[in-house]
Amino acid sequence: MGRVVLISTYELGRQPFGLASPAAWLTAAGASVVQQDLAVSPFDAESVREADLVAIYVPMHTATRMAEPIVARVRALTRRSHVCVYGLYAPMNFEHLRLLGADSIIGGEFEQPLVELYQDLVAGKPLRLSTSAPLISLGRQEFLVPDRTGLPSLTQYARLRTGSGSDRVVGYTEATRGCKHRCRHCPIVPVYDGRFRVVQIEPVLEDIRQQVAAGAQHITFGDPDFFNAPTHSMRIVKRLHDEFPDLSYDATIKVEHLAKHVDLLGELRRTGCVLVTTAVESFDDNILTKLDKTHTAADLDMVLAQLRGAGLALNPTFVAFTPWTTRIGYAEFLQAIFDRELVDLVAPVQYCIRLLIPAGSRILELDDVRKHIGNFDPALLAYPWLALDPRVDQLQHQVEDVVKSGQRAGRGRREIFASVWQVARHFLERGTSTTGPNLHLLPPPAKVPQLSESWYCCAEPTDEQLARL
Repeated sequence: MGRVVLISTYELGRQPFGLASPAAWLTAAGASVVQQDLAVSPFDAESVREADLVAIYVPMHTATRMAEPIVARVRALTRRSHVCVYGLYAPMNFEHLRLLGADSIIGGEFEQPLVELYQDLVAGKPLRLSTSAPLISLGRQEFLVPDRTGLPSLTQYARLRTGSGSDRVVGYTEATRGCKHRCRHCPIVPVYDGRFRVVQIEPVLEDIRQQVAAGAQHITFGDPDFFNAPTHSMRIVKRLHDEFPDLSYDATIKVEHLAKHVDLLGELRRTGCVLVTTAVESFDDNILTKLDKTHTAADLDMVLAQLRGAGLALNPTFVAFTPWTTRIGYAEFLQAIFDRELVDLVAPVQYCIRLLIPAGSRILELDDVRKHIGNFDPALLAYPWLALDPRVDQLQHQVEDVVKSGQRAGRGRREIFASVWQVARHFLERGTSTTGPNLHLLPPPAKVPQLSESWYCCAEPTDEQLARL
């Protein structure tokens, strides 16, 4: 029996599916598996020293930045262990991760390749997996029920704040992976390139059952888009509701899909959905076209009305700063949030999100982007860019400072929004005709369900996060 250590650094406050799923596969293949989630547990050096395979999971940019010192630390502890980095962000950062000490890189559907890698290592056979190039696996898999026995309790992860003064313990699972869309800025595209894969219904339901038994009162479906396969997803939640009528859930659904499937919104609500995350990105149709989002501001307004009519709360996400953002455009962005009564729904970090351009991004197809970016920066794991108006970059930095200080001080969403508006107004040209949002005109604060972990996948790791590694 060989030994495997699976390591996650950060997954948005969730118990990591990206450890639990391969743990089940590797255990079934005869491995002794240790799972380390460094978001809530200390690094265990001893188990790493004894491992045949150490596999580090990087599902997002923040997690990859946090994984860098872990790759180096593992390599310093052991030369005999094979170090693999796997997950969405692994292939696009292949060269950098190899320089840090990774032996192999896997992206896409990673469970079967990890099993094959483990089998070759313990058998002393030549590796089927190349170490000179990343492996992107998109084969269809028959999933196993994730093994969560080696992970910390669900109570150590994010909670659902219901808006009525109580919290719910949150579990996490995935019904699909990848995405059939090719938005230019999306990090899924360089790996899946418009394809998606389903996780079979029975493993999904059994995974939820075991999390409910462990105390979960709410489930987050972490699919990049829950309506990539709407029939599949609705079958799951209907059966879920029949079995656990008091269990709530949230999901991420593209604006375009919400508009296309408005007939399903009532059924989402009936089956326990309380929150829908959607990537609005911008209210500017020109920017939405640049990002190839395939929706317009008018589409969003229709979807907002339908969601409100169905009793579903919205968790909108944005790319507030892009190469096309202007100072007045940013003020109009804030005004649009106010006018649509979204202030209470927007996590403050969304006001300072800056377009991330990773290696392989489709955004590099645009001439006006290629002209204004620098060389790929391995320290950033991205191509740096500057706004045409340098004052927009200054605005972004000041907004980020205001958001961070507001969150540290425990200020509410309305108070932080007001502070961000004051910064934006300071950067407007004298004589610009705008009075700005008047928060006194908003209705009383809505009791909106929110996940307690609102950090976003393109954000830089915080000092507190890095200190835990």
